[in-house]
Amino acid sequence: MLRPTIRKRILGIALGLIFLMAITSALSTVMTRRIAHQLDEFSGKYVEAYGHLARMNIHSLEQALALRRLMISRMQSPPDELSIADQRKIYQAKGLEIEQEAQAARALINAIIDDSSTTSDNARLGRIDDRIERVISDIHRYLGEEYKRLLSLIEAGNIAEARASVARTDTLRDDIDQRIEVIRTDMLALVRGDAVMTMRDQKTAIAISVVLTLLASILGLIFSLFISTGITGPVQRLLDGTRAVEAGRLDGSIDVTTRDEIGQLTTAFNNMVEQLRHKERLRETFGRYVDPRVVEGLIERQSQTASDGERRVMTVLFCDMKGFTRLSEGMTPQGLVKVMNHYLSTMSGPIRSHRGIIDKYIGDAIMAYWGPPFTENAEQARLACLAAVEMAQRGVALRTELPELLGLR
Repeated sequence: MLRPTIRKRILGIALGLIFLMAITSALSTVMTRRIAHQLDEFSGKYVEAYGHLARMNIHSLEQALALRRLMISRMQSPPDELSIADQRKIYQAKGLEIEQEAQAARALINAIIDDSSTTSDNARLGRIDDRIERVISDIHRYLGEEYKRLLSLIEAGNIAEARASVARTDTLRDDIDQRIEVIRTDMLALVRGDAVMTMRDQKTAIAISVVLTLLASILGLIFSLFISTGITGPVQRLLDGTRAVEAGRLDGSIDVTTRDEIGQLTTAFNNMVEQLRHKERLRETFGRYVDPRVVEGLIERQSQTASDGERRVMTVLFCDMKGFTRLSEGMTPQGLVKVMNHYLSTMSGPIRSHRGIIDKYIGDAIMAYWGPPFTENAEQARLACLAAVEMAQRGVALRTELPELLGLR
């Protein structure tokens, strides 16, 4: 059976981690949505319903205040008919607002009961809804009738009976306000209970997310250690080989011990070292005859061919030894080699020191040039002239050295 590649191992770990992350994400999403829905129900329904009940109490007190102002306006002499009319409108408006608040609270409570996706005390909520309905019914039945009786007494000018009617109205209103207060207390208890349940579910969701995240991390660490243990050895050998190449030792190679990507990388490394050895041999071979800068250019631009030529302005220098043919005819081979080595070494020095490129040696002649990419256009002629001047100066000294080289005094 073939050994799995590193790619397949890492892919397996990645898929496993992705699977765990997907499960974690799915559970977190479901629980987050559930908690978000609970929070929306808590803030948008429970709290709002409690607020409607509280505003029922406030509007009831405002309605009682309007009724007293109406009595005061009627008892004035003469009665303030404009104020009486305004207070009657306020009384009726507050009564309508009480009914609207009650209906809004009932609608929210019924929405909580109808929502089966959240846990709620539907029985208790249903009882609260019934009690709100009875309160509104009693307001219409008792307070409404007493208010009509009070208005008729005021219109008849029977102040004493009107005061007694106001007292009965206050008693009825206190009883209704007390009942609304009890309903509010029960609703507040439900609000607190829903808040506790929401916080509990939120903590549970956080705990599950933490556990799954830790599990995914532990499994990922175990598999990572397993894979790293299997590839540490080959990688260490590659590292040692790289350090050897960095130090200039190109005579070694690394054994390929695996069939995975590390084995392929080891093979590629061995091929790279072989190419480096080949370039080094080229550099050593051509460096004996060609300027090192030209050799570097040839090695670095192996893909370029002769068809890549271009026209350039260059500065070319030619130098040879006057009377060399006649001189060489009277020399022994050993003496000629001795003279030529000294002559070519002496004349090549100024060319190289002034950044020139020696193109070739033709017998006693030297051909050199200056120009891009080795010399800038603006300074190639100046450097060539400086080299020529120095070569001429060395030629004077060379003429005095020739007799010594030839053994002539």
